[in-house]
Amino acid sequence: MGIIALLLSSNAFASELTIDQHIDQLLVPIADLFTRIIFYSVDVAGTQFPLIVMWLIIAAVIFTVYFGFLNIRGFSHSCKVIRGDFSNPDDPGEVSHFQALTTALSGTVGLGNIAGVAIAVSIGGPGATFWMIVAGFMGMSTKFLECTLGVKYRHINAQGQVHGGPMYYLKDGLAELGFKKLGKVLASFFAVCCVVASLCGSNMLQSNQAFQQFVIAMGNETSFWADKGWLFGSLLAVVIGVVIIGGIKSIAKVTEKVVPLMAGLYLSAALFVLAYHYTEIPHAVSLIVNGAFNPIGVVGGIIGVMIQGFKRSTFSSEAGVGAASIAHATASTKEPVREGYVALLEPFIDTIVICTITALVIVITGAYQTTEGIDGVALTSRAFASVIWWFPYVLSIAVLMFAISTMISWAYYGSIAWGYLVGESKVLDLLYKVVFCMCTALGASVSLNAVIAISDSMFFSMAIANIIGLYLLAPQVKLDLKQYQKTYCPK
Repeated sequence: MGIIALLLSSNAFASELTIDQHIDQLLVPIADLFTRIIFYSVDVAGTQFPLIVMWLIIAAVIFTVYFGFLNIRGFSHSCKVIRGDFSNPDDPGEVSHFQALTTALSGTVGLGNIAGVAIAVSIGGPGATFWMIVAGFMGMSTKFLECTLGVKYRHINAQGQVHGGPMYYLKDGLAELGFKKLGKVLASFFAVCCVVASLCGSNMLQSNQAFQQFVIAMGNETSFWADKGWLFGSLLAVVIGVVIIGGIKSIAKVTEKVVPLMAGLYLSAALFVLAYHYTEIPHAVSLIVNGAFNPIGVVGGIIGVMIQGFKRSTFSSEAGVGAASIAHATASTKEPVREGYVALLEPFIDTIVICTITALVIVITGAYQTTEGIDGVALTSRAFASVIWWFPYVLSIAVLMFAISTMISWAYYGSIAWGYLVGESKVLDLLYKVVFCMCTALGASVSLNAVIAISDSMFFSMAIANIIGLYLLAPQVKLDLKQYQKTYCPK
């Protein structure tokens, strides 16, 4: 009887669990396994350093040296390309250089810049900002390489639609080098990881966080929306669906307006705060530089601060993950290297500009020193609110818009990866987009931590396959770069 009672009580307990809790229970073991493998960390001076971050940072340093610090030498030419100096409407492709850049940026600029930086500074101190800038600077070379390859090995069908990205340069590029089987394996591995990451973390997480910020702006528990995640998610799914069903041209038209608008609004508010505290800017800069090499009260000392900065830059810019090359592959150009120059600007804008200014606001207002019970976006919100009392409301709108732009970009990335796996089919492509929208609605109403953990693992797993391909294909890009510079960048 005792055993029967125990079984009945356990069944009763199980029946009380919600659907998402049941899913969590099923997926937790898988999520834990993936996390232990992909985010395996080693102890460095008392601080856990994920090997996947080290993998990306080492590659960024090597590519920066290998291409002769092109992230400095090529900056001026990058700006000229964005300005349209080399544009030709007859060149193959679907979108302009600027639209390709804003589409890629919409996939990286978001909660990481607002919440992630606050976490890095609160844990690693002001010095984490310095190493964040260094890592972002190095990541510019990685973005140049992967986005050049994205155009070099892209496929354009009879209708003029472009399919590009790591799946294609891993498969075709490595086949040219005699690594046909390796290329196919790495390409398929990348594509599977990209699809999973797009449906879960880059979709459901964004939807969930956008809803949480929306509820805060509406008055928390007293709001009509407090328990209407399903409704919010459904409305969001409709918006996303309208945009992504139109393909890359529709997505680019949205991102070229949304990204500059929201980034401009956010940066304007940040510059206002810095202007308000202009006399304290030298002291803030001093804290950042001194904190980078002589940190006080930070676990792991200088290594701990460095790791926090590197992690934030890596998570924010996604340099080395390879997804951005899917967007850049659609640019209208006959010169792959030219789009590589455009991609140089992506980590600069995302990490060196936006993340750094966010960190400066947090440091200069002293918000990072009073973090008890507050982290992430709430900490950034407090820093801004100390000068602009109404900014938290604007921040809620910014989070929503950044979340939408991130989702539509990743919907495109996922659809291209899905198309690579199942072949070009309008029906199957529509199926993926419908599932993506369903996940958008679901993400706002549930908290599936295990799903997000699996997605994060898949997201950074892409970097394993991508970086291997970049090492092997870098010599070809270097030859292309030399030829391009002789033609368009004569000394």
